[in-house]
Amino acid sequence: MIIAIDGPAASGKGTLARRLAEHFELRHLDTGLTFRAVAAALLAKGLPLGDEAIAVEIARNLDLAQMDKSVLSAHEIGEAASRVAVLGALRQELVDLQRRFAETPPGAVLDGRDIGTVVCPDATVKLFVTASPEARARRRTDEMLSKGQEATYASVLEDLKRRDERDSQRTVAPMKQADDAVLLDTTEMDIEAAFQAAVDIISKAA
Repeated sequence: MIIAIDGPAASGKGTLARRLAEHFELRHLDTGLTFRAVAAALLAKGLPLGDEAIAVEIARNLDLAQMDKSVLSAHEIGEAASRVAVLGALRQELVDLQRRFAETPPGAVLDGRDIGTVVCPDATVKLFVTASPEARARRRTDEMLSKGQEATYASVLEDLKRRDERDSQRTVAPMKQADDAVLLDTTEMDIEAAFQAAVDIISKAA
């Protein structure tokens, strides 16, 4: 079983994907972390984010088991990841890596921007998880403040809108809902309600 979960930043898809993987006893991959890991390596080496050849080389040596979400979740790394995500050769390298992960038995839950459209177009179930920009900005601001990070609602909202535009307008694998994906709008849902809704959708489809 392969469950593809797509959607914009701070829509709740990551938390939902982890819960679903545990529930259905599948492995989980936050594909955004693969781009963040490459971006973090470029930043650490002081290399330009547009250096595609080096980015691809980093991707080829990426160890999925060593990706530390707590480190890679830093705001500046997220911004850098959104910029390296437009590199075509890097994206293909990481897509190949993500597909190998998904196709390893017994299957997996993958979340990202283009899982249902590009990475796993034949996934068993596809969900497109979204929420209003305002709801997502509130969640992200609360999350950052709870971790002791500086954040204001206005700046986070502006950042999310900018990332949405960049992710949806890029020429390579733009973020969009797959034709056969089920839309799950979590604007008015807490995580428990979203989780139960997703379980019901997956159970009926699978």
